[in-house]
Amino acid sequence: MKKILTAVGTLLAVLLVGVILFLVYARFHDGPLEIVAGGPFRSGQPGSAPQSWDFLRDRDTIEFQTLSPARSRTVWLGVHEGRLFIVSGYMNTGIGGLWKHWPYYLEEDDRIILRIDGNLYEQRLERITSGPEIVPVLTEFNRKYGSGEVTDASTVTNGDTWMFEVLPRE
Repeated sequence: MKKILTAVGTLLAVLLVGVILFLVYARFHDGPLEIVAGGPFRSGQPGSAPQSWDFLRDRDTIEFQTLSPARSRTVWLGVHEGRLFIVSGYMNTGIGGLWKHWPYYLEEDDRIILRIDGNLYEQRLERITSGPEIVPVLTEFNRKYGSGEVTDASTVTNGDTWMFEVLPRE
């Protein structure tokens, strides 16, 4: 029995060290590793943001990087009337509190860099808490990622979901 406990303990220790090493590696990686936040972008060509983001309408994900701290992540996106939106759900949950730090970074510095098809777009994110675009944007997110149900604005207005519009830097 003692040998089994020692083996299990060793296995758990090796697994823990492996996870820690992977997370450290991700922080220095050129961009995110799927759902794991990555380091700052080191590759890509600077580009001018398009007048319309409609070309991303059926794209599943994009990468973006906050500047302070310089970390990148992969996010879902919605396009409505040529405008690009990103949302962060679960903001009022325990999981959101552990996992969703990037929206809070934007309160200090709203500048971001989008990396799309090897192009880097210097933009900013503006939080939306009310307005006529909320329901159409949430409906678009449901079309792409959910059950297609029509939604109301309450999830955004009560802070469960934080909605951001991608805008040019001023």
